[in-house]
Amino acid sequence: MDFKSLTLTVSVLILASLGLSSAQDQPNVLILLADDLGYGDVGFHGSDIQTPNIDRLASEGAQLEAFYACPMCTPTRAGLMTGRYPIRYGLMRSVIPPQRDFGLDTSEETLADVFAKAGYKRRGIMGKWHLGHRQKKWLPLERGFTEFIGHYNGAIDYFTHERDGELDWHHNDEPLKVEGYATDLIGEGAVEFIRSTPKNEPYFLYVPFNAPHSPFQAKEADLEKYPHRTGRQKTYAAMVDSLDQAIGKILAAAEARGDLDDTFVLFFSDNGGVRNVASNGELKGSKLTVYQGGIRVVAAAMWKNGGIVGGKRIRENMGYIDVLPTLRRVIGVSDPPARPLDGVDVLDAMMGKAKLTDRTWFTYLDQNGDRIEQLAANTKDWKLVFRRPAPDSEAKEPSLELYEIGNDPYEKLDISNRSPKSVKKRAQAIAVAKAKLTAEIETFQSLKSENQIDRYSRGAGNTPTIPDWTPTH
Repeated sequence: MDFKSLTLTVSVLILASLGLSSAQDQPNVLILLADDLGYGDVGFHGSDIQTPNIDRLASEGAQLEAFYACPMCTPTRAGLMTGRYPIRYGLMRSVIPPQRDFGLDTSEETLADVFAKAGYKRRGIMGKWHLGHRQKKWLPLERGFTEFIGHYNGAIDYFTHERDGELDWHHNDEPLKVEGYATDLIGEGAVEFIRSTPKNEPYFLYVPFNAPHSPFQAKEADLEKYPHRTGRQKTYAAMVDSLDQAIGKILAAAEARGDLDDTFVLFFSDNGGVRNVASNGELKGSKLTVYQGGIRVVAAAMWKNGGIVGGKRIRENMGYIDVLPTLRRVIGVSDPPARPLDGVDVLDAMMGKAKLTDRTWFTYLDQNGDRIEQLAANTKDWKLVFRRPAPDSEAKEPSLELYEIGNDPYEKLDISNRSPKSVKKRAQAIAVAKAKLTAEIETFQSLKSENQIDRYSRGAGNTPTIPDWTPTH
């Protein structure tokens, strides 16, 4: 038997194990990504914001209560696309700002590439890309997708679709002038993509919303639903409400197609909510911090014919880098990945049928001009938070915090410097955890590519503006 035949045989066996008989029976895959949504800002976490459609995924599928992302958007999107920590290819340090001549390494195999390999002819992205835009090689259609509607940058105007005075709304590689509220347009694009896909073909649809990221802009009809809120918190609530409405229309389109039950749906936020606007519940910290409020995000999944059903609360640690290896199994891809993956297949855990081996989760950023590296390493039981001057900083003093995260999920008590008497019974365990996680952070840092994106700044020095954000090369 040759390699191609062996691969096909293994793929058929994988599909059969999931209750699928052939490649024609491959499920649809729908990934819904929110932008800056707070952990506490959905109905199933007790919010007053109306999110019945997101709540539906949690009640009919599974609540993923320990789902991790990066503390800002570009790194999460990069890790989602590759199944690998973005520190390996320079995209974990910072987001990609307007005009920055940097993008997702073209040698990295993307999630869309994997779906192409599995035979999916329809591979769409509707929404915010944020993985490089100054060169055509970084755009969605060059990275495995077959259709794109949306914007390359973050923080576009929801009504004019502009960023820094330039139109940032595109269909495939061409600028697109269209009226409407961005969240609605993203939802409408997703609905049309589903409707236009032949019913005998599976599809892959990635819907990375810009909502509820700033600028804080909402439609009047949605603002009227939250008279008890004021200022940016009122606008934010209306934006989340609009996001949920768009998700409802997307799910309705999948239902009308007749195969929602055979659609793997994953919803999560790219990072925690913004301080003083969003709510991260009792979690400490917010976006742009390595505390739980920045990286443990709201998430839910549903795949009724695949066993993600019943509203289970899944407390196994999983996250953004696990999406690609999990979907490889879901769609029957059996050949080795182009590069070693950092994520693992968490499908059985999502079903509530398996416990995951405890592993260390790593977080890193060095985005701002203060030149301070923020790092975190956490297992199920322990979390180390480490701040230190970046290599190009003249500062000298690092700081370290240690939390017993298994018993202290809200990071209330830093036990790194507690007196020996107060922790006498646990002193050895604390010392071991601190030493282990410190060493693991150093190992993680050794993965850092030499080609790192520069720290964030508005614009990129003297880089010329791209008209309508459309690269020519």
